[in-house]
Amino acid sequence: MATGPGIEIAIRDKRFAPDAPPLFADFRLSIAPETVTALVGPSGVGKSSLLRMIAGIDTAFDGEVRVGGRPAHQAPPPGFVLQDARLLPWLTAIDNIRAVAPGIEDSRALALLDRVGLHGAADSYPHELSGGMQRRVALARAFSVNADLLLLDEPFVSLDRTLVDELQALFIELVEHERPTVVLVTHLVEDAVRLADRAVTLRGRPATIISDIVLDTSRRARTPADHARFAAQIAAAPAQVMG
Repeated sequence: MATGPGIEIAIRDKRFAPDAPPLFADFRLSIAPETVTALVGPSGVGKSSLLRMIAGIDTAFDGEVRVGGRPAHQAPPPGFVLQDARLLPWLTAIDNIRAVAPGIEDSRALALLDRVGLHGAADSYPHELSGGMQRRVALARAFSVNADLLLLDEPFVSLDRTLVDELQALFIELVEHERPTVVLVTHLVEDAVRLADRAVTLRGRPATIISDIVLDTSRRARTPADHARFAAQIAAAPAQVMG
């Protein structure tokens, strides 16, 4: 079972060019170990940039991001789940996992595929899998890279509601079993209220935290009324922040 790390973010200044307005300025956020934190906000507010800084991919900023007490770029790479599966079409499902985790044992790779509901699909190529099955391979691949830290960037966009429900139920099951730290980027409040322990809403330029809400009912126990209550709390945040 994984042991998700804590994350400490302190960004004094982040901008894309010296004369550009700052994307982040004096921005601080602490994320507790083994929790799911949703970053909610419109496109362009800096959510995906923040994920890249947590991943240690983007180091071009003034400040510090620490993962498990280590600078993010020195910490183990996180598992990423993106807006599409991005499987290599010439590789089977299990070889797509091996491609990002070359040292993984076959038993671990097969166990991950089993856990995401793909028993018997290890030797299938992406074109032989449905879109939902491809997303399941992508989730198994993310866990193969790092079962302690998962970064999800709008993973449910452009999917029909039935498939979203299936994948979110699978996500909840995996998170409760593995206990990783998860940072979920979404512009949909519905994703946050169903999946997260905490919803952090960002607005403005530079990006500002305008609400930080603890979702105080366990994911499996949440009712439609709980979802509505959490969504109302998030929606009650100010619509805009002046930069």
